[in-house]
Amino acid sequence: MCYIAEGRAGACDRYANEGGALVRLDPLTILSNTDVPVVPFLDREWDGEIVSGEDSFITAVGSGTTYPDYKPAPFIVASTAADTDMITVVTEGIFSYCGAKVKIDTDRHLGNECAPVRSDGEIIGHVTTSEYGSQMLSLGGVHHLTGGSKKEGRATCAALLALCNGEEVPLTIDQGAELLIAAGQAPIVNGLREERMRVGCGSATVGMFAAQWKGLVDEVVVVDDHITGVMSEHQAGKVIGWAPTGIKIKGRRSTPGRYFQVAEPGTGWGGTDLTDPLDILDTFKPQAWPGLSILMVSTTGEHAAYYELDDALVPVQKDMPERLLPSVARIEENCEPSLTSVLFMAGAGGSLRSGVTENPVSLTRSVQSRLTRVTCGGAPVMMWPGGGITYMADVTQMPKNAFGYVPTPALVAPIEFTMTREDYQALGGHMDYVMPLEEALQGMTGRQSDHRLSGRRGEARKPGAPWPVGPK
Repeated sequence: MCYIAEGRAGACDRYANEGGALVRLDPLTILSNTDVPVVPFLDREWDGEIVSGEDSFITAVGSGTTYPDYKPAPFIVASTAADTDMITVVTEGIFSYCGAKVKIDTDRHLGNECAPVRSDGEIIGHVTTSEYGSQMLSLGGVHHLTGGSKKEGRATCAALLALCNGEEVPLTIDQGAELLIAAGQAPIVNGLREERMRVGCGSATVGMFAAQWKGLVDEVVVVDDHITGVMSEHQAGKVIGWAPTGIKIKGRRSTPGRYFQVAEPGTGWGGTDLTDPLDILDTFKPQAWPGLSILMVSTTGEHAAYYELDDALVPVQKDMPERLLPSVARIEENCEPSLTSVLFMAGAGGSLRSGVTENPVSLTRSVQSRLTRVTCGGAPVMMWPGGGITYMADVTQMPKNAFGYVPTPALVAPIEFTMTREDYQALGGHMDYVMPLEEALQGMTGRQSDHRLSGRRGEARKPGAPWPVGPK
């Protein structure tokens, strides 16, 4: 139902009209199981032998779709792996039911749970839970893509497409932070680039470095929005013989040396709204003594200050002693680089499965029983248990520009199903449309395809990623 004028591309920029023929504009992407970035495409005559899938893998990037889903997938290719006959079914799925789970490594408060996340002024998702040193966003989904206004759907689709293709995307969180994020890059929060995620919560930091602080300072307080640690009260301090200091912390005491809710969430010390860490200290008990030394430090080492009690047992800030500098640097050293992680999440629904088999539920059961391996542009996926084919994939493990869109709006994403020939035949696969891998490498397409390919490009397997046709 798309009308494309001669010599023009369609609204989705995926197809063009060349002399009355429908042409898929993005080149078909073929993975090579080598460190060489360009696949040496076969130019010899095919000798009838099945080509090994251990060397080359046809991804769905640039392959085209089965839509309107009455025909087999664009590529159903035969290969061998470990002396086993394999079948890989390749198609670009049109996903209205899709989104992105975004992990942002930062201690800073980005927004309250369930706070709306906006792109171009439109709500495209929400803040979910805080994890260990990271904040999580859930973006997209069918309700934002199709359940709201046209502008909301377009904004959601555009943001998801850019994020999944590795581009920078500006986002705002209601009553929270302004973000600039890209997959695999350090996030920018309120205009400042994050450098590191915390080494642990305040309690964990106390436990990790207790022995290194023993004998150098009388008290250590590791400030954290979630669990603030106090050395002299903490079990780690007790075990190594740390003397009581009479310190009192404002906040909700959990177990000894562990305090919750010492301040409000924010972008200051340890993800709190603190600019002065002394705000969490109450009056010291009489057992404290003048000259008692205190190190207060955040969970990333970004903030650190040194104090000594005066004669009235009031903390007075002093210059950081040389003896404590290495321990603060050690906290920083043990923090991992701050990154933004983007996982594409989608449900492969009813119609997509008919491109694989005439009995769609048999594919679902084959995937659930692990007889069929699902990949996304050749990248490994995490399959959700339960019904359906719901998966997540790290977009940084996928070929460049692996995602497209249709004006529905919906994302177009690659998906491949790989199994043994025997299993494919058993689930009712389209055996009459199987073609040798070598023919596909030489530029041939299946007779079921209603479009031409604009070309092919090779890409090496991502370092450390499992090979899609490897042993299970």
